Amino acid sequence: MEVRAGRLVQRFYQEVWNEADETVAREILHADLRFRASLGPVRTGPEGFIDYMRSIHAALADYQCVIDDLIETDNRAAARMRFRGTHRGPFFGMPATGNDIEWTGAAFFTTDGGRITEIWVLGDVDAVKQQLGVGTTSTFARDPNIANCEGPDYVANDGCRP
Repeated sequence: MEVRAGRLVQRFYQEVWNEADETVAREILHADLRFRASLGPVRTGPEGFIDYMRSIHAALADYQCVIDDLIETDNRAAARMRFRGTHRGPFFGMPATGNDIEWTGAAFFTTDGGRITEIWVLGDVDAVKQQLGVGTTSTFARDPNIANCEGPDYVANDGCRP
């Protein structure tokens, strides 16, 4: 039976990620799945994905994925996402802090009409690390003519001017 790509993505986030339902994961993920995430190496097959999911749930209590926008065409879908959880276990080498963390990202899916065959997630890893205290915001694209974009004098929407 043909299943719309968008419907598979909704089930993937609600039932698989948010409810940690491994049975549904095995049902909707293709045996040759390729899963590439911002938070780890490429995983293959449902079991490779499930191992990854278990590690994220172990590190982040009450882990939730929220779809903010979903676009689909034929056998492909793209989702703009928010991810959140409470840091309860080792994550990015950092022991549990008990802090809530949240970040955004996008995910791209390919299906075969019944199962998800490929997933590529691009999450804001810099935001995750900053919230955990293991990194700072990148200065790569910062305008050198604009000073004081961090710290107590920072004023949002003021162009980071002193």
